[in-house]
Amino acid sequence: MTIRKRGNPNWGRPMPSAQALATATAFEMQVRQLELTVESYVLSAELRDWCERNRNRFYIPEWLLKAWNMSVNSDLTGAA
Repeated sequence: MTIRKRGNPNWGRPMPSAQALATATAFEMQVRQLELTVESYVLSAELRDWCERNRNRFYIPEWLLKAWNMSVNSDLTGAA
């Protein structure tokens, strides 16, 4: 019979950094895939097409939506 240890096994160990815990958004993954810099977001036709298709599904920075004159459907509940 094995004795079960009690308590937190990570007690006293440093916490992982917040950056390691955070996951990238779909927008950030798309930007990385296209290898864009913040300055080139507005000029990218590929990013604009992706944002047009996904603007109601994923987070897209508000300033970028304004730059492209895109609007987002505010009622995503599907309720009538």
